[in-house]
Amino acid sequence: MNRPYIIKVCGLCEGMNIKQVASLGIDWAGMIFYAPSPRCMRLSPEQLALDTEPEALPTGVKRVGVFVDEQPATIVRCVERYGLGAVQLHGHESPSLLRQLRAMLPPGTLLLKAIGMSTQADLLLCHDYDDTANYLLFDTKCASTGGSGKHFPWQLLQTYQGPLPFLLSGGIGPDDAPAIRSFSHPLCAGIDLNSRFEQRPGLKDIEKLKNFISQL
Repeated sequence: MNRPYIIKVCGLCEGMNIKQVASLGIDWAGMIFYAPSPRCMRLSPEQLALDTEPEALPTGVKRVGVFVDEQPATIVRCVERYGLGAVQLHGHESPSLLRQLRAMLPPGTLLLKAIGMSTQADLLLCHDYDDTANYLLFDTKCASTGGSGKHFPWQLLQTYQGPLPFLLSGGIGPDDAPAIRSFSHPLCAGIDLNSRFEQRPGLKDIEKLKNFISQL
């Protein structure tokens, strides 16, 4: 995998930390809108703007809202209030829900669908979203909703031949830069970073991220 590709840092929920992470040269800033998550965005749009003055995010950094089995109207409301440029669906959302959401969202809003991976059979779910999503996000399948902080066997993706580009997720950590550099798939569009770059849930370690990105 060679740059340029998308670097997404997810689970951002503290104003100044968001600004610090965004300044590292990332492409997408992920904010979770799922109340049970310890990384849930609890700042109002006004608080977020105040905490990140004078500029909430550098130009070109896209805000991605992460939702789990949420009502479309609620998602659209968050997109409008927080200025989200993309929506990531991390639950059991059906293709019909994505179609409904697509019709309600502002033009140009990207849709990502997360797919939990543990065996080759999990790839069969991908094709349900061929004509509704813009990207897939391959994460480690786990019993709980959300990230596990663990890898899945990336070699499972070598047989993926769908039309949608994807982001690689699932427990990527500071020591994984060599493995990411050696990972090759024509549809791999980027990587998703979260819990293994934290000082505590929701607070990213700037030095770890900076060193990791420099290695890529």
